[in-house]
Amino acid sequence: MPTKQKARTPAVHTPHPENQLGLERLIFFSDAVFAIAITLLVLEIRLPTSEGPATNAELLARLLSIWPHYLGYVLSFLVIGTFWMGHHRKYGLIQRYDGNLLLLNLLMLMWIAFIPFPTALISEYGNRTATIFYALTIAATGVMSATNWWYAAYHNRLVNDQLSARLRRRELLKPLLISALFLCSVGVAFIDDDWAKFSWLLMIPIIYFVRRS
Repeated sequence: MPTKQKARTPAVHTPHPENQLGLERLIFFSDAVFAIAITLLVLEIRLPTSEGPATNAELLARLLSIWPHYLGYVLSFLVIGTFWMGHHRKYGLIQRYDGNLLLLNLLMLMWIAFIPFPTALISEYGNRTATIFYALTIAATGVMSATNWWYAAYHNRLVNDQLSARLRRRELLKPLLISALFLCSVGVAFIDDDWAKFSWLLMIPIIYFVRRS
């Protein structure tokens, strides 16, 4: 009499302690780079130099005159913060790592650490060239963030085998849509660089829409 075979359950990989320690070091290093990059933004906010002490009215006028620096700071703080939240969320799902993921993560952090420079440019000049340079930097950062996740999640290479396809697709879509938005703003900048900057606000509803989908 044939025996009944038991239903096979999908294998779940349990992270090896050494692998888990290495993954934690990767995350700690990444968090440090994000923190340093987001802190460097404020160093670009400096008052114009002047001779002698300033009166209340003069100091107020100088504080108001550097409003583009405040705007650049807030913009890049939100951008870096968005990428950090995505990184935090993705690496909460990644259970293992390998040399390729280390390299891809390092390349993404290279772009994160670079963001304060185009922020300084767009705060100081704010013209078409600075706008395009900033948009291309953010677009490249988004592509590298998506590449990180694609490599880790492809065929559940470094994530839980039971991770749903919908979740994998959603985490890939978010940074790609951000990159697409900033790339589209490059074309808008050739018409009006101020409108290109305003178009970046669409990042907020895009992230909300993808999160709800």
